[in-house]
Amino acid sequence: MATGGVWVVTTAGLAHVDPRRIVRNTMPPPVVIRAVNADDRAYAPRGDVSLPPLTRTLRIDYTALSLTIPERVRFRYRLEGWETDWHDASTRRTAFYTDLSPGRYAFRVLACNNDGVWNETGATLAFIVAPAWYQTIWFQALVAMGLVLSVVALYRMRVRQVSAALSARFDERLAERTRLARELHDTLLQTVQGSKMVADDALEDTADAERLRRAIERLSAWLGRAVVEGRAALNSLRTSTVEGNDLAESFRTADDDPAKPPAMTVSVVVHGEPRELHPIVRDEIYRIGYEAMRNAYTHSGATRLEVELSYGHDFTLRITDDGTGIDPAVAGSGKRGRFGLPGMRERAANIGGALTIDSSSAGTRITLAVPGRSVFRRAAPPTHLSPPSHL
Repeated sequence: MATGGVWVVTTAGLAHVDPRRIVRNTMPPPVVIRAVNADDRAYAPRGDVSLPPLTRTLRIDYTALSLTIPERVRFRYRLEGWETDWHDASTRRTAFYTDLSPGRYAFRVLACNNDGVWNETGATLAFIVAPAWYQTIWFQALVAMGLVLSVVALYRMRVRQVSAALSARFDERLAERTRLARELHDTLLQTVQGSKMVADDALEDTADAERLRRAIERLSAWLGRAVVEGRAALNSLRTSTVEGNDLAESFRTADDDPAKPPAMTVSVVVHGEPRELHPIVRDEIYRIGYEAMRNAYTHSGATRLEVELSYGHDFTLRITDDGTGIDPAVAGSGKRGRFGLPGMRERAANIGGALTIDSSSAGTRITLAVPGRSVFRRAAPPTHLSPPSHL
């Protein structure tokens, strides 16, 4: 009998299949999330799942119910909050994720049956990956605030450094002006005032030619003294490096000071190989040495003055005379109303040096020692010293 169908013998009897009456499966398969496993720890797949901080691996198992041909059920999934595209998982029933950032996520999975009918609702699992303490918003805010405060602190520290440097320069200039003002008052202005008194005395009786001649001679002597003292004051302003870096040559030039007694001999001795000095420190050394030389010219009564410059690991300046020495009270705190010795000590302290004064009836020795790291611009040469050079 030809009916156009297919008859099949089964253990339960005969079965008939009619190809013209095959029914299409229109039932979308229901989707279920079966299990959640994070770092080998299982979690119930319902509600909001909370995963611990620093979760490394996440596995989500899912399935779909289809009684017709279950092996033909296909899946696709997406993790909202982490990705935007759908993954075609084909028939695979497991999804894997690693190193998820802290935050809130929603895992959605869809399935279709053997005839390609999709369940567009699917199943959804909401879960949270908790942040570690250093991943929290408040910690990040504290770090950002700390960075801002650090930048502000560094800026303010730099401003203070610049301000301190400017203040130090201003203080140095003020100290120099104060010293010059005192020196001019103690020497040059007094000489000019004396010259004026001599001129006023001569003008009282202009008819006495002899008296007028003697007054003019005295006035000439006083004005000559004023010229000498004015040159000495200007010479003290000269820096040691206007023409070069030769500190010994600068001290040799100081031998031409008008205040030096004609009978005094001055020698400059250099021990070691001369090295380049920091300009500011070098100028302070020159001013200290020049002040010591000028004090010896004016007050020591010496016949011999020796200036020694030693270049080694540190720098040493030594000025020695064979004069009458310095009164211990003056050597300790300086002469009242004068800036000489206190100014030398202040300059030495400003460059990190040490100033010592040894004085007796046989003469005076003033020693200035400055650390090499403060005065030298390059690394120290070999420790052997070259023979001293006499200038």
